[in-house]
Order: sequence, then C-alpha cells, then structure tokens
Amino acid sequence: MTAQTRQTVQAYHRARFDGDVTAAAAQLAGTFTFRSPLIESADARGHLDGLAGFVGIVTGVELISELYGDTEATLVYDVHTATPVGVQHTAEHFRLRDGKIEAISLIFDATRWHPLMAAVARPAAGAVETTD
Repeated sequence: MTAQTRQTVQAYHRARFDGDVTAAAAQLAGTFTFRSPLIESADARGHLDGLAGFVGIVTGVELISELYGDTEATLVYDVHTATPVGVQHTAEHFRLRDGKIEAISLIFDATRWHPLMAAVARPAAGAVETTD
C-alpha cells in the first residue's frame, strides 16, 4: 500500500506544479478537503480553481524530503516564486483512502504573503467600481 501512496502523491505533486488540473484532480477522492494558512476548500474543484494563478508565479520546486505510509504522506519542499516572497519553505501532509487523496494540509509561514494578498485584493488606484 505504501507504494500506491507514493505513486498517488507523486503524481499529484507533479501534476499540480505542471499546472495540469485534470491529472491533479484524478488523484483526489470524491470527498476532499484542503487547508492552508491562506485558504481552505471543502472540495476538489474549489482547491484546483486557483491552480493556474498559483503555478503562474512558481519558478521552481525543490523537493527536500518525502515520507510515505500506508494512508498518509508528507512532502517537504521549497517553492521558488517570482514574487517578493521569494522562496517559501513548505510542508504538505496528505491523507489517503482507497488510493486517492482525501485531505491535504499545507503548512508554511504565511507572514510574507499577507501584504501581497492585500495588494492583490485592493482595487487599483484610480479604478472605478461599477455595479450592474
């Protein structure tokens, strides 16, 4: 079972950082949850909707450690970004059921992301908001 866990998690990890939503989704269970310091999602679609935007700022991923069990796995890696954040040291814990990923907990220090997220959420100077 550990070999299947490794295969599933590695396939998801590769697909996600390649921006391949279809291949990433194929590794997720029908009942799926995602949690990180910045976002949470109660389903696969909600989790994968922002994938293209995220992958667009990633310039590289350096895998540091991989730990696999029968129904769980943990990856530790550095995500290199084209943002003021630079390199984000990250741990990701996966829970699996029946060979599919049912939960992911992404663990990192989000402190450097808060100003960036606030700037993205703020309307541009001089922008006019309209309502229909």
